[in-house]
Amino acid sequence: MSFFKEFREFAMKGNVVDMAVGVIIGAAFGKIVSSLVADIIMPPLGLLIGGIDFKQFSLVLRDASGDVPAVVLNYGMFIQTVFDFAIVAFAIFCAIKLINKTRRQAEEAPKAPPAPSAEETLLTEIRDLLKNQQK
Repeated sequence: MSFFKEFREFAMKGNVVDMAVGVIIGAAFGKIVSSLVADIIMPPLGLLIGGIDFKQFSLVLRDASGDVPAVVLNYGMFIQTVFDFAIVAFAIFCAIKLINKTRRQAEEAPKAPPAPSAEETLLTEIRDLLKNQQK
């Protein structure tokens, strides 16, 4: 088996394609949640705590000198990332909880009996014809 044929079979397996779709959707979902945090949640939160923007918090460890840039500890960006993570984790938790609830309801819902097979239908018709002939 050639290398490329083997690779094509590997890449086209259902699990690999499903995982790729999941990663792409996950990245898009991450952008949505990051925008939710940065554009919707953080401005009112900053307003509540006195108009403070977390991204501005930093500590200069060494000032810039000549061609050497300053060494800055951006702990505000870390705080922002922690908020992003907490909201993403909460959103995923809610989504999984909703999916599990829907799945449980589908499993618990009464299921209609399966339709009779063609053989059973034919036997039922034969039985009914025999009953009609005896009368």
